[in-house]
Amino acid sequence: MPSKQKKTSKSAPKKKAPKISPTAKLKEEIKSLKSEVEKHSDRFLRLKAEFDNYRRRKQEETSNLLKYDGEAVIKQFLSVLDDLGRLESASAENGESNKETLHEGIELIVNKINKQFDEMEVKPFTKPGDTVDPELHDALMMRSEEGKAENEILEVFEMGYRYKDRVIRHAKVVVNQTPS
Repeated sequence: MPSKQKKTSKSAPKKKAPKISPTAKLKEEIKSLKSEVEKHSDRFLRLKAEFDNYRRRKQEETSNLLKYDGEAVIKQFLSVLDDLGRLESASAENGESNKETLHEGIELIVNKINKQFDEMEVKPFTKPGDTVDPELHDALMMRSEEGKAENEILEVFEMGYRYKDRVIRHAKVVVNQTPS
C-alpha cells in the first residue's frame, strides 16, 4: 500500500485560534443581537414617548390659539361700543333737530355689533341690582343708598364681557356700601 505523506510547507508556523464550537458561536451571536435589539428598543420607546408629548403639547397650543383667536379684535370693539352708547345717551338728552335720525342710526350700529358678538360667543354681563363679584367687577366708587343691599351694584360705567368661558373685560361699577 502506498503511504500518504503530508505535505509540509516551509512557511512560519501559524498560531491557532482557540476553536469555538458552532453552537457557541451561534449563542454568542444571539447574545450580541439581543443586546442590540434591547438598545434599539429602548431608544425607540424614548423617541416615541418624546414625540407623543410633543404632539400633545402642540395640539393643546393649537386648540387654545383657535379657541381664543379673536380676543384682541373683540377688545378693540368694546371701546367703540362704549363710545356709541355714550353718544346715544348724549343725543337723547340734547334737543337737536336730527335727534331721532341720529338715535336710530346709533341704535342700528349697536345692534349690529351686539349681533356679531353673539355669533362670536361674546356675552355682556352686569346690570344694576347685581351683587358685586371681584372676579367679574372692578368697583370704581362706593356710594350709600337707602333700601339697597350691601355690595349691590348701583350703576354700571362699563359693561363686563366674556368671550366663551373667559372674562375679557371686567365690568366697572359703582357699589352700594351701607354706613357702619
